[in-house]
Amino acid sequence: MPAISAAHILPIVMLIGSNVFMTFAWYGHLSYKSTALWIAILVSWSIALAEYMLAVPANRIGSAVYSAAQLKTMQEVITLTVFALFSVFWLKEQLSWNHVIGFALIAAGAFFIFQGKVA
Repeated sequence: MPAISAAHILPIVMLIGSNVFMTFAWYGHLSYKSTALWIAILVSWSIALAEYMLAVPANRIGSAVYSAAQLKTMQEVITLTVFALFSVFWLKEQLSWNHVIGFALIAAGAFFIFQGKVA
């Protein structure tokens, strides 16, 4: 098993941070529906800049040790995890068993992506 390096860990941490910004940029305005749409768009774009400043270097660093498919899979699993927490704690929405099962199936898909090539 190869040694764990910063190139293994840093992209994960940066993608988590990126997804927190992304989720607030895309969905945070739903808590402020009385705000003008153009203001919501400008604020969202400002927040999204921080997202890109983390996501782009995370993928660049991560490409040294992960394939593009692995990076994208990590991104999706992190996105769903961050979004689930955001929707419960920020939007005050409940998760149902359908959500849990759907997320589990996506996580199962991620498992297979990280298994490498099938002979």
